[in-house]
Amino acid sequence: MTKVNALEFVDDKLKFINQTLLPFEENYIVTDNYLRIAQAIERLEIRGAPAIGIAAAYAVAFANKNASSKNYDYLNVVLNRLRQTRPTAVNLFWALNEIENAYAQIECENIYESLLLKALSIHNDDIKRCNCIAENGLQIFNGKSRILTHCNTGALATGGDGTALNVIKNAFENGLVEIVYVDETRPLLQGSRLTAFELEKARIPFKIITDSMAAFVIKNYDVDLVIVGADRIAANGDSANKIGSYGLSIISNFHELPFYVAAPESTIDVSIQNGSFIKIEFRDKKEILNIHDYNITKGEYDSLNPAFDIIPADLIAGIITENKLYKHPYHFK
Repeated sequence: MTKVNALEFVDDKLKFINQTLLPFEENYIVTDNYLRIAQAIERLEIRGAPAIGIAAAYAVAFANKNASSKNYDYLNVVLNRLRQTRPTAVNLFWALNEIENAYAQIECENIYESLLLKALSIHNDDIKRCNCIAENGLQIFNGKSRILTHCNTGALATGGDGTALNVIKNAFENGLVEIVYVDETRPLLQGSRLTAFELEKARIPFKIITDSMAAFVIKNYDVDLVIVGADRIAANGDSANKIGSYGLSIISNFHELPFYVAAPESTIDVSIQNGSFIKIEFRDKKEILNIHDYNITKGEYDSLNPAFDIIPADLIAGIITENKLYKHPYHFK
């Protein structure tokens, strides 16, 4: 089994794999420029809710590498640039708030060192959370299972070994996984490019399917459960995840198939009552009309490109976090 790392702190810089080039090219970028990291988040070179939060925390630290005194005007410029990168994933804002609070507690000297320690703490904390999610996820298995998953929720999406995909990996190591059906996850193909890449590295049997095949596969191939990640979870359990997740939850419910969400507690946003308060990111129409800069239809055609949708809480059989397996109804506080 070959280990994959989305992010690493190496030689006082952030090293990350450019996920837009996977699975064909494993290209790593090394930088301590916060603007380059913000750009990487926007371009989806760095993606996955926990991973972008960690990267943003490092970015704030790097932006203060040469600071000899506190400058709140500059700090706000840095924070606002990073907050503008991706609006839906709450981990980004959680991590930025954590590092902003750390900044407020710094006396005068060692600004960079103090912020770096906080960023490293956020990173190490996510590694531990991923491990606990994987262990808690074993509860959802009743025997060797056929699993369907959507988007990418593995090591490429986190600071550790992943959330939903890490549950699958741990279950496989415990003899509980027969095969994984991987939604390709249009329009950016995080399933067929990234999840397949990780499953291949882990030597877990899988088959890629188009998103529109999910209902057929669930009905005809004895799928036992569906598990996905989340970018923001409301206080009532409504969960925002990659576009297509809502439809998948409806299909699962119709076929009386358990549908699970796996995410760290930092993804739970108790400040919002339900999913209607979650801001959905809309991305460039070119992502629909092109694949890797290759036109698949006319460029002048219009398109709609929401990056996420909302899974209603009552369609979710359980939410797996590092603390426990929550069951419906959900009442996060």
